[in-house]
Amino acid sequence: MKKILNYINGEYCEPFSGDWLDNYNPSKGEVYSKIAYSSSEDVERAYSAAKDAFPSWSNSTIEERSNILMKIASLIEENLDSLAEAEALDNGKPLTLAKVVDIPRASSNFRFFAHAITQFASEAHESVGLNTMNFTIRQPIGVVGCISPWNLPLYLFTWKIAPALAAGNTVVAKPSEVTPMTAYLLGDICTKAGLPKGVLNIVHGTGPSAGQAIVAHPDIKAISFTGGTQTGEHIARTAAPMFKKLSLELGGKNPNLIFADCNYEKMLSVTVKSSFANQGQICLCGSRIFVEKSIYSKFKKDFVEKVKKLKVGNPFETETNIGALVSRPHLEKVKSYIDLAKEEGGKILCGGNQVIIEGSENGYYLEPTVIEILDYQCRVNQEEIFGPVVTMMPFENEEEVLKMANSVKYGLSATLWTSNLDRTMRVSKQLEAGIVWVNTWLNRDLRTPFGGIKSSGVGREGGFEALKFFTEAKNVCIKYD
Repeated sequence: MKKILNYINGEYCEPFSGDWLDNYNPSKGEVYSKIAYSSSEDVERAYSAAKDAFPSWSNSTIEERSNILMKIASLIEENLDSLAEAEALDNGKPLTLAKVVDIPRASSNFRFFAHAITQFASEAHESVGLNTMNFTIRQPIGVVGCISPWNLPLYLFTWKIAPALAAGNTVVAKPSEVTPMTAYLLGDICTKAGLPKGVLNIVHGTGPSAGQAIVAHPDIKAISFTGGTQTGEHIARTAAPMFKKLSLELGGKNPNLIFADCNYEKMLSVTVKSSFANQGQICLCGSRIFVEKSIYSKFKKDFVEKVKKLKVGNPFETETNIGALVSRPHLEKVKSYIDLAKEEGGKILCGGNQVIIEGSENGYYLEPTVIEILDYQCRVNQEEIFGPVVTMMPFENEEEVLKMANSVKYGLSATLWTSNLDRTMRVSKQLEAGIVWVNTWLNRDLRTPFGGIKSSGVGREGGFEALKFFTEAKNVCIKYD
């Protein structure tokens, strides 16, 4: 059985303990590989390699770093098919999605930051008459920790690693133990691209073991984490007293506000996508749908009709729209919320049932589920489910829908559908979210800041925001005669 090894100091190696975790194929519900069960000893080994590599890497030229990141991007592109197949097998998502979104975006992350670092400039401030010149430089932090989630494995793993490396840091990284395969394969790509030994170190294992060792390491100076809010709280409690820099991209319970004056057909098509893409396992999915009362009945009928046409099936079949959920525990969690919705008086408009796929009877499949609710404060409408489940209810006016939209503890993204420019400006400013999409969804320009407010996280990623996070600003003031 294939073993997913750690990648430390440019070489693959077994865990210090000799222990292994089972890695499941969600579409079959079967173990298909073993994952290194790393501990603090493995993290210390990775840190030592990163520490030794830092002086050389941080003093390399921008051109050298940019060229290597570009090579990594090109190699990811060249291995699109094999990486997409690995992602679909490991995560359960449709192969078509991995080919169109996950792997191309992983390549784009490296390519973008390879270019961005060449434009990341110092600042100078001259005080005329006082004969002083201030200039502010940004220097790499040192060894940094990057911890990524299971929903978009290579996509989000590279979203953290690329800016950290571009800025001149060395990295100890941990992918989710639920979906480690593409991060494992990335090690070989980095070696082929000529990334010096120790610059990137990938340690596999659980959050409480390997992840905690990274967060608690006294000399790992910054942590970038994407994952659940509860885990983010734990990381903050550990890292904050150590005065580490923290970037936390956490949960979401994103509202989708649909006004009657929208482009209806475009809205309907995109809303199906924003509800159920990647089995609803994207922190940016619009899981709460609010529809203006005058079009609510029509929307309900049309939306449910489209959702019923989505095909749940084997990720490797081209006609599949909804693949397998990532794990059995996650499937059970999502199902429990469907049961809760019924207890709270919600009406299941479609879906709600586990699906048995011929030839994959043990896979983790669930029908896309639409729930009509009566109370916007019910638990199903307030808590993050992170699966193919959306709630919907009507609203009367802007004031009411803003109250509903802002009622949750999260504030990651929101989607607004309207053709009224005045409303666009009013509502966008009042929505409590780090990102607002108007008449679109998941339309990302990598130059823009990405992140949430409230319990959705701390800090921003993307563009120069990421490069600022992975550097320390130093001001130098010169007095001259």
